[in-house]
Amino acid sequence: MPSVPSEPDSAGGSAPTAASAEATVSPLFGAVDIRKLAEELDIRPTKTRGQNFVIDGNTIRRIVAAAGIDPSEHVLEVGPGLGSLTLGLIDAARHVTAIEIEEALAQRLPATVAQWRPGRQEDLTLIHADALRVTQVAGEPTALVANLPYNVAVPVLLHLLATVPSLEHGLVMVQDEVADRLVEGPGSRTYGVPSVKTAWYAHARKAGVIGKNVFWPAPKIHSGLVAFTRHEPPRQDVARVDVFRVIDAAFAQRRKTLRAALSGWAGGGVAAEEFLRAAGVDPQARGESLGIKEFAAIAAAAQAAGHVAGQPDARKAPDVREMLDPSDAPNAIDAPPITDAPHSPDGLRWGATS
Repeated sequence: MPSVPSEPDSAGGSAPTAASAEATVSPLFGAVDIRKLAEELDIRPTKTRGQNFVIDGNTIRRIVAAAGIDPSEHVLEVGPGLGSLTLGLIDAARHVTAIEIEEALAQRLPATVAQWRPGRQEDLTLIHADALRVTQVAGEPTALVANLPYNVAVPVLLHLLATVPSLEHGLVMVQDEVADRLVEGPGSRTYGVPSVKTAWYAHARKAGVIGKNVFWPAPKIHSGLVAFTRHEPPRQDVARVDVFRVIDAAFAQRRKTLRAALSGWAGGGVAAEEFLRAAGVDPQARGESLGIKEFAAIAAAAQAAGHVAGQPDARKAPDVREMLDPSDAPNAIDAPPITDAPHSPDGLRWGATS
């Protein structure tokens, strides 16, 4: 076992010696540890990767607790970075599979686990790949827990829900406004493509808000925790891709009535109205007033009429990410020098809201 420091700091501490490991709570990375490891690897959080590393051990413990992981579970993590959350997940789960795109981080993570959690390195599987290109994960993970890169959070979540059917539940950290969009219901201006598409797979709820000072670099806005529990699709007689085409078309022109917004998808306003009425939906309604069941009913009605729907106008199709203006994104700032995180993380609030 490699030699490691033995004195913990206020934000989670340095790794203990072997003699003290069993007598103390398993240590997690603090700001000093993150700085040391980043310098070793010549790593600085980048805008293109959407990286914001967690530097507070207490925050990690609370995220893991909020995820509700059973000790027998296999957990999937995306974007482990330097390993802050990975260590917490290793403590809570039977096995962790981590997907990391950046080569230097992917190469270092197994050694980090071996150093900080002696004897558990065999319980980590590393996939060095772009999460958006991963089409299967061995071992059937049942939980997804991740600090998702801010610039691809929604596409990654939707992609994994589609391609890893063994996922039963999870907890992801994203920008707070994106979290609100993921969990919002019909009738709100916040409600949109991410809200409806997530609802196809799972029930999502807001599980907490995390302040800015527990990250390096400190983002300009808070982060939100989104917990989800998978459920069966609302219908089995229509393909997901066909339902999602209806959703894309409806929100591409969200201020228009559904009769008008879906005319391009349906092949004309008359056909759109026919499908809407067959689905029991008012043609004068707008997309933001419909839930996932109604969108599925529209797709099913079109299918029953023999209609083969095409893609909506690409010039008007919404970005599935529905992200904030890039100038407001947390990763749009240069990474400042790292400092120790405070004893009480700034703005950390917990509790489920629906």
